[in-house]
Amino acid sequence: MIFEMRTYLLKPGTVATFEERFGAGLPARAKLSPLAGLWRTEVGTLNQVIHIWPYKDMNERDAIRAKAIETKVWPVKVQEFILEMESKILHPAPFSPNFAPGEHGPLYEFRTYTYNPGGIPRVIEAWTPRIKARHELSPLIFAGSTDLGPLNQWVHVWAYKNMGERERLRAIAMPPGGGGIWPPPRHESVTLHKQEAVFALPAQCSPCR
Repeated sequence: MIFEMRTYLLKPGTVATFEERFGAGLPARAKLSPLAGLWRTEVGTLNQVIHIWPYKDMNERDAIRAKAIETKVWPVKVQEFILEMESKILHPAPFSPNFAPGEHGPLYEFRTYTYNPGGIPRVIEAWTPRIKARHELSPLIFAGSTDLGPLNQWVHVWAYKNMGERERLRAIAMPPGGGGIWPPPRHESVTLHKQEAVFALPAQCSPCR
């Protein structure tokens, strides 16, 4: 399975209208393939929307997107709002929950780490024995790596009730002085080059809420 993560930067003041049009067109589009989720950013780069679509593979993605265009069910008329567009193809880690529909948030944290080439398999090894305990504190929604788009990126998504809960649970996972269950140890061959995080809220039409 693959996941396409599409991030759009919108003109200020247009996010609500974008969500309305997206939601209105979604039932027809979802007959071709399901939406994993749609979010708008609240902290980090503002006026962004993130929508994520699962597919069996790239062949299925291409066929469904072609069918959507042919039948004119997608894309909806939102082009006038868009300033920038980015698409990433993500492969989920073996332990990833893969955006299971349901009430998880409503606060979602999207974290993107960029590693040295060849580092991500070691990251998966380090996360595997620890992720169950960390997931029990707050749900992991997805974890995976980029295959198309910016490479060597590790994208992981977490859900919280609010920022206060996030701070409380992270303090349990990562107590001062170390010795907590998180973060996993980093292998000597792995170099973390960059870390980014945005906090986002789900749209009304999002299966992940």
